[in-house]
Parts: sequence; C-alpha cells; structure tokens
Amino acid sequence: MRQYLKEWSPALGREMEVLRFGGTGLPLLVFPTSQGRFYQWEDFGMVAALQDKIEAGYIQLWCVDSVDSESWYAPGPPAARVQRHLQYERYLLDEVLPRLGGRPVAAGTSFGALHSLLLALRHPTRLNGFVGLSGAYDTQRWLDGNQEDQAYFINPMAFLPGLSDEAYLRPLRHMEKKVIASGEQDPNVAESRRVGMLLQEKGVGARLDLWPGWAHDWPYWKEMMRKYV
Repeated sequence: MRQYLKEWSPALGREMEVLRFGGTGLPLLVFPTSQGRFYQWEDFGMVAALQDKIEAGYIQLWCVDSVDSESWYAPGPPAARVQRHLQYERYLLDEVLPRLGGRPVAAGTSFGALHSLLLALRHPTRLNGFVGLSGAYDTQRWLDGNQEDQAYFINPMAFLPGLSDEAYLRPLRHMEKKVIASGEQDPNVAESRRVGMLLQEKGVGARLDLWPGWAHDWPYWKEMMRKYV
C-alpha cells in the first residue's frame, strides 16, 4: 500500500505532503535528512529495504516533509528559526499524529535523527520511541550559538542533562524503541555517545550502538533500520 497525501497545514500556513507505506503494524514517523523531502526514503531505497516488513504487517511508514530550510537553515534571527520549528512541531502533533492510529516510533537519519529524538523527548506521551541514526544533537550550531528561552528547550544536549521530571522520564522509559546509533568514525559520533549515555543515566535504557567505520550513508542506514525495526 502506497498512499500520497497533500493537505493545507494551519500550523504552518502552507501545503504539506506525506507518503504512507503499509496499512498495519507499528507506525514509524519518518523524517528525512537535512532539508530533505517526504519522498527521500523511497528515492534512496529505504522503503524497498523494509518492504518485507511492511508487507508482513510489522511496520508502516509515514514519511513527512521537512521545513528545515524555513527553520534551522533559514537566514534571519535565531528566534525566528526557533518559532518556525515550533510551528512544525505543532503540525506534527496536531495534524499528523492523529492520523496514525497509535503512538508512533519516530525514525530518522542524519538531521532526521535530531527530529526523531527531539520530538520524543519533548512529547514522550505522544510517541512510542525513537530511532536516531548518525545524528547530530547539539542545535546551537543551527542557531548561531543561541541558548536562550525556547532555544534551550529544543536542544537535547542542553536540557537533557538537567531533566528530572518524572512526567517526561517515566514515559520515555516505557517506550518500545529507544535507539541511538552512529558510525565510530562519524564526525558527530561524540554527540551520539553523549546523548546515549545521558539517556542511560536517566534510566531510560536507550540502546547505544557504534558501527564500524564512517557508516553515514544509505547502504549503512538500510542495514541499521532492518536491525532496529
């Protein structure tokens, strides 16, 4: 089953597109890499790599579009980038998740890994896990070093060390999938290690896997996703 959806988003004030693959099973909310599109996983063969699991009804994929070029990568003041990302988050929570028929596992590679982890950390009662592959998780680099106000709360590397609220930690601990994976020679591997260790220190029990070599490309990610879902 392949379903294409295109609808106006009130949260974003623009049309948004989604591709769905499969009709039953654990829903995966799929994020593309930086400034990527909703069809990226199909174009790069990830959907084909997971086709047997989709056809068997184990998983279904909901591949969303990004607005990274309007938020994280946009020119202008960091505060405006933050606000656009929060509008995107509202789109996901209010307009995408209600369609899924259950709490999804957020999944993404590279920049999509940040989206996956960040949404799960900020809204753990709405998600059932995260799979972050080859991610970079310190958002200061996209916000000109800004850590003030809301920028702090969309930076996992900033807020996670001090997170002690059981209203967040309890549902994180009970998520079905909690995976942080990266190549040992990935330039951002230190951030994956740090995030994985922070989660473990909070009792979340996230799986932290370091794969041999660079492992920051689609052939590696296909192998990883088959292992983790």
